[in-house]
Amino acid sequence: LTLLVLALVFFVVPPAEGLGNYVRIIFIHIPCAWVSVLAFLVAAVYAYRVLRGTMAAPAAMARADALSARSAQLGLIFTVIATVTGAIFARLTWGAFWNWDPRQTTILCLLLIYAAYLALRAVTTDPERCARTSAVYALFSVLAVPVLVFVSPRCYFSLHPEPVLNAAGHIDMETTMLATLLLSLVDVTLIYIALLRKGAKS
Repeated sequence: LTLLVLALVFFVVPPAEGLGNYVRIIFIHIPCAWVSVLAFLVAAVYAYRVLRGTMAAPAAMARADALSARSAQLGLIFTVIATVTGAIFARLTWGAFWNWDPRQTTILCLLLIYAAYLALRAVTTDPERCARTSAVYALFSVLAVPVLVFVSPRCYFSLHPEPVLNAAGHIDMETTMLATLLLSLVDVTLIYIALLRKGAKS
């Protein structure tokens, strides 16, 4: 599926009006941004399971903690990829890698929040305390995700292009591009699931 998406992106998708061939970056940028949100939500779901767990089922609690941590870690990685590809797009279209655009600023906040989560896990030595403390942090952190990703950037003027679903509520993308983007979303989501499962088994 990854090879198919790459073939479509570089050989089938036409240049976009106003963006030209720079539009090809979005087929990495958008899926990674969306999957990072998914990963943080999954981390919160498993964090909730950790807090619901009891000492009567330590194995289940440990597995939920591992999956929560793994998902948060993957979310951070996908956020970094989305940030880097967004910075490249900004350099090509706006002339600078970083412009403190609202979307760039909010994604930086998201990076700092989850980097602090991983730092918290690294400095907490007791496994049970680490699991519970990290779970509480993950649940509070996920509350910031919709605010930082969906709400705050829309409260201020942004150079960021309109998303696929524009302000008028219409899908504003050529059919081939939309189909390729949907395939890329599925592909990156499956990659995330595979990495999450692999981490749970290790």
